[in-house]
Amino acid sequence: MKILKYLFNRATFMILMIVIEVAILIGVSLWFGRYAAWLEGVLRVLSIVIVLMIVKNSRHLSSDMIWVILIIAAPIAGTALRLLLSSNMFFSRTFRSLVSTTEDYRKYYKQDPETLRSLNEEAPEFKGQFHYIAEDAGFPFYRNTGFDYYPLGDDGYPVMLEELRKAEKFIFLEYFIIEEGKMWNGILDILEEKVKQGVEVRVMYDDLGSFMTLSARYANTLEKKGIKCVPFNRINPIIGIIMNHRDHRKIMVIDGKVAFSGGINLADEYINVKVIHGHWKDNIIRITGEAVRSYTLMFLTHWNALRPEDEDPEVFCRETPIEGTADGYISPYGETPLDDEITAQNIYMGILNQAKDYCYIMTPYLIIDTEFINALILAAKHGVDVRLITPGVADKQIVWRITQSYYGQLIDGGVKVYEYTPGFVHAKVFVSDDRIATVGTVNLDYRSLYLHFENGTYLYGSSKVNDVKDDVLDTLEKSRQILPEDCNISFFKELLLAFLRLFAPLM
Repeated sequence: MKILKYLFNRATFMILMIVIEVAILIGVSLWFGRYAAWLEGVLRVLSIVIVLMIVKNSRHLSSDMIWVILIIAAPIAGTALRLLLSSNMFFSRTFRSLVSTTEDYRKYYKQDPETLRSLNEEAPEFKGQFHYIAEDAGFPFYRNTGFDYYPLGDDGYPVMLEELRKAEKFIFLEYFIIEEGKMWNGILDILEEKVKQGVEVRVMYDDLGSFMTLSARYANTLEKKGIKCVPFNRINPIIGIIMNHRDHRKIMVIDGKVAFSGGINLADEYINVKVIHGHWKDNIIRITGEAVRSYTLMFLTHWNALRPEDEDPEVFCRETPIEGTADGYISPYGETPLDDEITAQNIYMGILNQAKDYCYIMTPYLIIDTEFINALILAAKHGVDVRLITPGVADKQIVWRITQSYYGQLIDGGVKVYEYTPGFVHAKVFVSDDRIATVGTVNLDYRSLYLHFENGTYLYGSSKVNDVKDDVLDTLEKSRQILPEDCNISFFKELLLAFLRLFAPLM
């Protein structure tokens, strides 16, 4: 029975269909190449044109290099595959909907001119960075009237439950992974109770992220409980680029009054109930006040792209008067792979480039391009104390080895690298000079920076920046500094890692 279960499960079917599609594509390419010399000639010319266009227009050539190599090595098959996947972007209903709704919702992000003016006057040296986030990326700054940082999922989870119990109008959840267990079941019990009280509950999870944790029909299970549910970008066996763009966001919004985000997904591993990769080091943030508006809009953008039902999202955006003294400024931001803006990377680079004393970073994965490598090293050469914390226990062995392959170059350039000895660091944090911090879902890897939908929260001039810094310092105390001699590896292993880096965008 177990054999039959594996043979006929969803994953096996998907893999089989993809293998068949690739085989058909290669077969058709070879057949045409043999019997239609003119087509082969056209594809070879196109291969040169495509490579030149990739080199000319790429915003992140390191991640596009795999296409260049594939097309040069196999001009016919590589060009045909590139054309097939590119055409999918134009014919994909999901793609068109996400692009259209994202563009339409930009008008709802409203920057208060007085807030931005005050921010610029307070920190004129960062005016360019503020302008980029508020004007170019389009994510407003608000006066921070409520930001709490929880250095572990274990700490923030009870607060999530407490706020969910207070819900009166609506609850929105958008997560990459949901897995049945203590964490999700504790939330689900409250959601079911709130539905009975007339609260509108919407849940969105990434279909690939939750592929191994939820059944294909789990959305129907929630719908039967009265919970509206959308699996984001349902995977299917038809090869397409849009399938590579996943929803890696972590967003919870309650009544437009409170929002939660951070690094955690909704699964027991993230609150250390289930231990697989040692101690799971993650974080949760809670936001109250005006800034909740941006997270509400981020959720509704994706929801209405896939399940249109709200003519006016403003009805969910609660007007929150500023109460008490504001503690600095805050800007929740999103990242989409469907435009020309690399928002998260530009924010990270802005923090790094303008750091004067220190820049501390926590990331579970380190798969970066030459631009980012040079920025880290240049900051260190300018006298900035640049420290990177990565996991001491791997969740994916190949990715971990690729992460470690960057250590030697960075350490030689003056960057200090640490591995979290007790287990796995899943937090995604930048903090600099006691003035700036960003916490969110964006890893330092190609998938997060260029391929996934992501979110983060940028803080300036808040006392809460020190809470983030204190967490990093505490984590450093539990971490082992990597020394130059730790980076010595054999020539053949170095060659293998260099080869694997070419495939980093797929990992």
